[in-house]
Amino acid sequence: MQVEFVYKENKNTPRTAFSFNYSLNEPEKIPGTYLLMARLFTQGTINRSAQEIAEELDRYAIEFTAEMKQDFLRFKFVCLNEDFHRAVEITEDIIKNTTFADFEREKAKIKGEIVAELDAPRMKALDSYYKNIFAGHHYGNVHTKILDSIDIITREDVEQAYAGFTENSRKAIVVTGDISHNEAEFAVTDAFGDIPSSKVSSRPAILPINGKKESVIEQAKLNQAHIIQGWLVPTFESDDAPALMLLNNILGAGGLSSRLFLELRDKKGLAYTVRSSYEQSADAANFSIYIGTEPNNIQIAIDGFGQELQKLKDIAVTEQELADAKANLAGKWAFSQETNAQQTILLARNLVLGLGENYNDRLKQRVAAVTADDIRRCANKYFDENFVLSVVKPARLSLDPRQVVRGK
Repeated sequence: MQVEFVYKENKNTPRTAFSFNYSLNEPEKIPGTYLLMARLFTQGTINRSAQEIAEELDRYAIEFTAEMKQDFLRFKFVCLNEDFHRAVEITEDIIKNTTFADFEREKAKIKGEIVAELDAPRMKALDSYYKNIFAGHHYGNVHTKILDSIDIITREDVEQAYAGFTENSRKAIVVTGDISHNEAEFAVTDAFGDIPSSKVSSRPAILPINGKKESVIEQAKLNQAHIIQGWLVPTFESDDAPALMLLNNILGAGGLSSRLFLELRDKKGLAYTVRSSYEQSADAANFSIYIGTEPNNIQIAIDGFGQELQKLKDIAVTEQELADAKANLAGKWAFSQETNAQQTILLARNLVLGLGENYNDRLKQRVAAVTADDIRRCANKYFDENFVLSVVKPARLSLDPRQVVRGK
């Protein structure tokens, strides 16, 4: 078989999970093309109408999804063990014989959904944030950019985009469940053995951030300000990735015990919501801090971000805090890998991104080896003056013009 295949047996589980991932090797020419493509797969094949697909999936309780992620196209399903072959056959039909029917209707539907989502101020802040931190890269093809370009996307654009995935991508299939390895491999090979073999291309570069990139969006009838500040940082295989994971947990992703929650919400009363995030992708990762706060506290909250980061730079975290962060992270990993579907999705992602089948085991060992000095070193190395700041605030409130540049 030309596609990388892994079967993971989990005894005494009634449902089998499947994921077929195609890596994104070529950035989309028009923002929104890949999103539209993924939404059209269940709209009909040369053998089944959209209604027939929906009825068959419902009849056999097959949970099927085609979705576009930042780095790959994913086809996945979960089904009863006895219906595995039927689910594979339906998936094969969708992958090989899609007609991309209802093109214009789906395009209009996407536009309406995006407009509705952008009505939420937090989504506006995130849209501006990602557009700026990933400027010049397809990770920055956010909702507002898609709205600007979706009308010019043609059906031929979508067909060509899918042909590009088929011909030029790394491919990986993962099956997890309680069926025999031979049964799983035979079904997958029979259905997808003729899919073009994997290709690995060089990844597009992320443009560095030079200085502060700040934007403010004003919105009428808004009672809360939304602030996101973030930095470009290394991703999966970097030596610093495990330390950044733990730093994120300590700073704002560790729940009620995280520093941002304790300092900015509990002690200072600045936040309705406050958290940090370390998001990893194939080409880059970003580390961000988000807060929803009273509009009059915008600058105080931003200063609070800096104060908490400075503490991480100046003073090593305690051994207890580090041990708690490692335990918290281990618990989250265990919780996120309880089902066959969760295990399949993660393993297929690791394979299609070239991280390897044993990436998670290696990562756990690397996290266990992180020291307090590693976290302090990373805080000093990455949280500098080269960052993106996105603010959505009520129209009536003005910020210091010396600090903020108006943006979209």
